Amino acid sequence: MALSTVLLADDHTIVAEGLEGLLNRRFKLVGSVRDGRALIAAAERLKPDVIVTDISMPLLNGLEAVRKIKTSLPRTKVVVLTMHADPQLAVQAFRAGASAYLLKVSSGEELIRAIDEALQGRVYLSSLISKDLISILLEAKRDSDVGKSPLTPRQREVLQLIAEGRTMKEIASILNISRRTAETHKYAMMEALGVNTTASLIQYAMRLKLLPEEPDSSGWGGEHESKTQQKEE
Repeated sequence: MALSTVLLADDHTIVAEGLEGLLNRRFKLVGSVRDGRALIAAAERLKPDVIVTDISMPLLNGLEAVRKIKTSLPRTKVVVLTMHADPQLAVQAFRAGASAYLLKVSSGEELIRAIDEALQGRVYLSSLISKDLISILLEAKRDSDVGKSPLTPRQREVLQLIAEGRTMKEIASILNISRRTAETHKYAMMEALGVNTTASLIQYAMRLKLLPEEPDSSGWGGEHESKTQQKEE
């Protein structure tokens, strides 16, 4: 029986290396990437059975990447593995198309179990998040404002890149749009959010968890990189 294929996305190299070893024991790891845009490209190329992804990653966060991937690869299952024990983020993940949501402080056995559940077409939620609260949020009206952003998907992409310190020229190049279009998105966001400074936009991006995570102290792959070490490009 052929092993299920898994694609991994995590921007912390030492964490990813630990996860790679764990996943290879039970599945066929077909790729490992470090940012959301690389995840989309790899998913389109490799068409894995399952994607295991972090949320906060450079260039494009995991939730936006998942939304794009599920449009073209609806059968690919997604397991979100994150440090964020935030019920509203879990709701957003499931609405984006994820089948499982668990935390990096979970055990390796729980990650394997979550992947198995996803492959069986079931939903898995970490026991470390309140299931009662998640149930309430998931039962809320689908068109409610819970977990919603007033920004369009493209605006959220521009916002993340602004928050990462990219120039308008760099943003235009990354998104394959004109600089003027990038600036138009920026000012449209400022109007939609009722702010008038770039700093306020960045604060909003931080609230949405759009910025890459700092390495935490979870057990994946041993000790993590220090904040002074550079991440893999």
